[in-house]
Amino acid sequence: MITQNEKTQNMMTSELALQFLKDGNARFCESKRLERDYNYQVVETSDGQFPFAIILSCIDSRVPTEIIFDKGIGDLFNARIAGNIVNKDILGSMEFACKLSGAKLILVLGHTSCGAVKGAYNNTELGNLTGLLEKLKPAINSVTTNSESKDFLDIIALKNVELTIDEIKNQSSVLNEMYKNKEIDIKGAMYDVRSGKVTFLE
Repeated sequence: MITQNEKTQNMMTSELALQFLKDGNARFCESKRLERDYNYQVVETSDGQFPFAIILSCIDSRVPTEIIFDKGIGDLFNARIAGNIVNKDILGSMEFACKLSGAKLILVLGHTSCGAVKGAYNNTELGNLTGLLEKLKPAINSVTTNSESKDFLDIIALKNVELTIDEIKNQSSVLNEMYKNKEIDIKGAMYDVRSGKVTFLE
């Protein structure tokens, strides 16, 4: 199993990076994960890192990105925050990952049964969490859905992924320029906590 290095990263494209994630999730869902020597990868990455993508995901314990995409040490940058929203610190981290460290893909990953989305919908107030959940209100306000529907929160979570992609482009001139120049791509996806399957947005 190849550990990401400078050569493999230089050969990577955003299209290939996306396909690597798709293939990895397919293996995960089929229980055909690749065998990895993590101790070896620790040694191999000790002098530098060359991840091919950065994933913005929720802190939900059921969404461990390296596992669900069947990836190893040194493959991915991870930015995790409740509700997979963006702020200046997350954007700065993405700029570091892409502009300075060579990642070719940003993936915004939402998931079903998201507690942050539910909390925002229910107007939960709790210390600093209150302000964080406010960032999910645009998704709630832009979706016309029936709260009687069992998947209405998932519809909001999906909309939040789409709006977050827009925010990345609008709030980071660095990333938007890289996107326009086709140096990187910015994609969205939804993870199903019941099946383990990731559905990629086109």
